[in-house]
Amino acid sequence: MSLTEDIKQRVFELGFDLVGVTDASPVDAGQVDFLAGWLKSGCAGQMSYLHRNFEKRINPAKLLENAQSVICVGLNYKPPKQKPISTDATVPTGKVASYAQYEDYHVFIKKQLRKLIDFITSITGREHKFKICVDSAPLAERALAARAGLGFIGKNHVLINPALGPQIFLGEIITTLKLQPDESIAGECSNCSECIDTCPAGALSPDGQFDANKCISYLTIEYKDRIPADLAEKIGDKLFGCEKCILACPYQQKAPVCKNKEFKFYSNRAELNLQQILKMTEAQFQAEFADSVILRSGPDQLKRNAKICLANIKK
Repeated sequence: MSLTEDIKQRVFELGFDLVGVTDASPVDAGQVDFLAGWLKSGCAGQMSYLHRNFEKRINPAKLLENAQSVICVGLNYKPPKQKPISTDATVPTGKVASYAQYEDYHVFIKKQLRKLIDFITSITGREHKFKICVDSAPLAERALAARAGLGFIGKNHVLINPALGPQIFLGEIITTLKLQPDESIAGECSNCSECIDTCPAGALSPDGQFDANKCISYLTIEYKDRIPADLAEKIGDKLFGCEKCILACPYQQKAPVCKNKEFKFYSNRAELNLQQILKMTEAQFQAEFADSVILRSGPDQLKRNAKICLANIKK
């Protein structure tokens, strides 16, 4: 096998579901223009970090000197089918998005990618450099993943793999190692508009625009202030995140569940007791969500969301 094939085999051994390689050149000019226009329009809301390091975001070589290749990996996170939660119907609960029902994916994927780097170093020597990126790094990862053949970007603005659907975590290794790049794959949403039609607050538009200011996921996770009443009503019982545009996708309906047994899943985090959330101390919050992306929201923000959920449930 070639070096690229050896690396890909190791990626699958580490529990990832997808892998592809692309070069370290800037992303497509059309995507650059779209991102720049989107940021200028104010549709990014309070996510000011997206405005920073724009050149690095669109050009992997700006993140690692002499970069030649980007190894893109994907991890399916579709949760297993769960039994109905047997709780007292009088106890109000708030829903948590699927991805937050697992351990913190940033930590898990970085750990696995470090193992991949160790493997690559063992067979190539130490003259090459590597940089791991998992979501938080300034990198247009969906565009690179699509170019590496992991899927296509759908109308819901997430990467969709025809076989695995849209519930995919992405990770990248930028490296000075020159590897054989993959071709992008065919795929499209065609005339389907399920994600647009199901969006609770109209964050997705038929013209391809996405307004984060109206996105329930953004409002419950990224937005730090008091949520306007008209949008709060549309949150319903969503305590942390929203995935209606993902769950409505036809590709998601036929996708297999996550098969990685090392990636810890908490079935009891699908719905959380809202009254307990409101009573949590800082220490209790830190202990309960120590290994969860929910930790990033902070207790005050989660309690804000819980109050909204309670108000909506009582209506």
